[in-house]
Parts: sequence; C-alpha cells; structure tokens
Amino acid sequence: MSDPFKNRAPSLNGPATDLSPVTPSDSVDFDTVAVALYVEGAGTLSIVTQKGENRTVTVADFAILPVGVRRVNATGTTASGIHAFMVR
Repeated sequence: MSDPFKNRAPSLNGPATDLSPVTPSDSVDFDTVAVALYVEGAGTLSIVTQKGENRTVTVADFAILPVGVRRVNATGTTASGIHAFMVR
C-alpha cells in the first residue's frame, strides 16, 4: 500500500497522525497533548487545555474542537464518543 505520509514529518499544520478514543478522567492526562477533539454525542466537555486552564464548553453532535487538550475530565463531561486527534 502506498503511504503518502511515509516521508513527512508530523506537523501541527495537520493532518493528525492518529485518533484515540478518550476515557474521561479527573486525574490522568493524555500521554501526548491532543491537537483537537472529535465528539460524536452532544453535551458538555470539561477539559484541561494545553496551557493548563480548566474550561467547560458545550458541543453539538459530531463536533470538532480545535484546541490543545491535556485531559478530558470525568466530572462535568456529559458528551459521548470523544476522540483525541494526536500528532506523534
């Protein structure tokens, strides 16, 4: 199979190199800061941003939140089907 990304260095300009399912936690950060989140089911997201700020946002079904995220908190998160866009 041809791989157009084979000789390309990972970049914040995109595209993400992986998409990981998220299990919200009030204490465990991601191994790598996510460059964005994809949410399948509408609700609220309680997140810790790349800068370490706590934020709560409301998102619609099938939303993409293009912000650096360290963690999705369990407390305060009602959205479902959350996935992290990663550049590794």
